[in-house]
Amino acid sequence: MSLSRSMGVALIAVGTAAHAETAALTADVAAFRAIYEELVEIDTTLSAGDCTRAAHAMAAHLRAAGFAETDIHLVVPEGMPTQGNLVARLTGADASLKPLLLLAHIDVVEAKAEDWERDPFTLVEENGYFYGRGTSDDKSMAAIFVDAMVRFKRDGWVPKRGIKLALTCGEETPNHFDGAKYLVENHRDLIDAEFAINEGAGGRLDEAGNRIYNGVLAGEKVYQDFRLEITNPGGHSSRPLKDNAIYRLAAALGRIEAHEFPVELNDTTRAFFAKMSSIEKGQLADDMKAILETPPDPEALARVLEDPSRNSILRTTCVATQLDAGHAPNALPQRAVANVNCRILPAHSQEEIRGALETVVADPGIAVTFAAPPERVSPPPPLTEDFMWDVERITEEMWPGMPVVPTLAAGATDARFLTPAGIPTYGVSGLFGDPATTRAHGLNEQMRVQSLYEGREFLTRLIRVLVEN
Repeated sequence: MSLSRSMGVALIAVGTAAHAETAALTADVAAFRAIYEELVEIDTTLSAGDCTRAAHAMAAHLRAAGFAETDIHLVVPEGMPTQGNLVARLTGADASLKPLLLLAHIDVVEAKAEDWERDPFTLVEENGYFYGRGTSDDKSMAAIFVDAMVRFKRDGWVPKRGIKLALTCGEETPNHFDGAKYLVENHRDLIDAEFAINEGAGGRLDEAGNRIYNGVLAGEKVYQDFRLEITNPGGHSSRPLKDNAIYRLAAALGRIEAHEFPVELNDTTRAFFAKMSSIEKGQLADDMKAILETPPDPEALARVLEDPSRNSILRTTCVATQLDAGHAPNALPQRAVANVNCRILPAHSQEEIRGALETVVADPGIAVTFAAPPERVSPPPPLTEDFMWDVERITEEMWPGMPVVPTLAAGATDARFLTPAGIPTYGVSGLFGDPATTRAHGLNEQMRVQSLYEGREFLTRLIRVLVEN
């Protein structure tokens, strides 16, 4: 690493607040919070929401900052007026360099207001947390990226490498529509980039709120929904038959519930557990070392697998998520359908897992099919020395002594569309949280206030470094 580059990183100037522990709500932080609030309070669920409205709202901030209309693109797919996407560009000084892409999705998972403690579409700041649907997944990064683009433009900063912003719709409901996939296939020129920053990894907190590590996504499992369906003639409910579609489907789902795919370590998970074994203490640290042996120590492995997050990165997982059966309360069911959602380790194909499910179901009358065509998969982008150095340097500046850990995402992100298309996409955010308390996709989703403001600073610094290299 050159001395000039080291000095360049050390002298970064970012116009953001200092660490959230000591920062007052300065004017620029208040402006960022207003963007975040506006975005969270726009319902962008598939059922009743409107991503297009959110995209227009964020475009208005860019226009107010001085972006020309030619640099702002609202992309709304034909026949889907609420599934709009926003793409914007800040031109760089060196036209020979392909830009950096900032990718975030603005749609959110469904939220039934009657089940929540607070209105899911009103941003509430309480007890050191922001509450609301999307506060974590993924309107935090979307708001940070919009805020960064606004400040860069208003400051008159011209980066060496250009910057693109893509706020997409449909990441949470890809079987209906996915904006990132749509842009890759229909507007590649708008989002073409040297590489991209996306969600998928963040900082990890322990149960006491202490920082453990800052994560960088080094791969993700393959997302695939499977449809299990059985049909039969049915009949009058007063004459129950042994061949009942609901019972047979329930038995099949019970077998899937009991089935465990084998544990497998790959380069990413080996690196993760090797690093974590030096961070954790006591029995857990010893167990993490023991599972790296060949073969893994079975007792240590059993203890490691007790944690759902660790279990999810060590094996393919499949779980029933939706049911639809019967046509009348007084009739035997003629049809029963279930959706089984699988997160597949990268070494295995979707067809291989479909065949495995057929074997587990063990009922030739139940069809196991793809709920949507399998997506194209590719190896994860390489975590190059330069990229990791940038992440590690900024992490060290903000949180001295904090390790940076490569992680495998058990969930799926829009990187699965961009990386195979030739735009290497890295998951990194600097947003520290605990998956058990963040409640993404669940009730009362929240984001720690301190983590949001720190993540804003971290990402702003990282963007500036990446586009000046």
